Amino acid sequence: MEGLTDPIMRDVLTSMGSFDWCVTEFIRVTNSVLPDHVYHAYCPELLNGGKTAAGTPVHVQFLGNDPEMLAANALRAVALGAPAIDMNFGCPAKTVNRHRGGSVLLDEPEVVYGLVKAVRDAVPEHIPVSAKMRLGYMDRNFTLENAHAIEDAGASWVTVHARTKAEGYTPPAFWDQLRPIREALKINVIANGEIWNNADAKQCQMESGCADLMIGRGAVTTPDITQCIRQNTNDALITWNELIQLQIRFLSGSYKKEMNMVGRYKQWLGMMSKHYPEAKALWDEVKKVKPLDEIVQKLQSHQ
Repeated sequence: MEGLTDPIMRDVLTSMGSFDWCVTEFIRVTNSVLPDHVYHAYCPELLNGGKTAAGTPVHVQFLGNDPEMLAANALRAVALGAPAIDMNFGCPAKTVNRHRGGSVLLDEPEVVYGLVKAVRDAVPEHIPVSAKMRLGYMDRNFTLENAHAIEDAGASWVTVHARTKAEGYTPPAFWDQLRPIREALKINVIANGEIWNNADAKQCQMESGCADLMIGRGAVTTPDITQCIRQNTNDALITWNELIQLQIRFLSGSYKKEMNMVGRYKQWLGMMSKHYPEAKALWDEVKKVKPLDEIVQKLQSHQ
């Protein structure tokens, strides 16, 4: 979810949705303890008790392969107010994997164990440590080994994206492959992948045996998806006018460059256009517009 679920998006989605908690984009750890301003850039919610403006806790996520540095950075994040630490073993990006980060480590369950244990041993006992993984890197040979490694290292729960790195984000997600993990582990297993609506959520729960779900792209595309799942409905629960208000709120956020804000907004609008006809019509109007204030004016005209 790098470059997608940034602080502004988290603010917008948690103001409308019904989330138990959310996770930062991954913070890459290499050979040093990062300065505080980096943490505040990735997770400004640390300055608000570790919660979004709507009161949703934000867990700080790390990616890396150095146990000592991951442990030290996790301890720093907790000192700054992080309510929980999450570890990324799911990222399929080639650049990340090339530097031994993300899903490539799923070919080394013993390394996964060592990294999770280093973080678990470093942070206070009351701070949850969790991990996200895929079914595997290029294959599923170590699926259960990785899940057990995460549990044995002391994680409070594990989130599993129901595809390998090789399968990327191409449908389908293999929800049924999560059931053996759910049955083998004592800690909670959270299902993830290809959940775009309430019907998908219920099917995923049935096939995987997992009660809890983590939703990424589906929440960005359909901001009321969590409400729909909780109320067990496939009908929209928010109006297009409410979504317009969300978009204006998004554009009132803070980026260093206006062009970055406009680019991020167009990315989001493009995703919503897959679900909302009104978003598709709006996209056709703003796709060539560059000034932020002109985009806001067009949004206001749609109210």
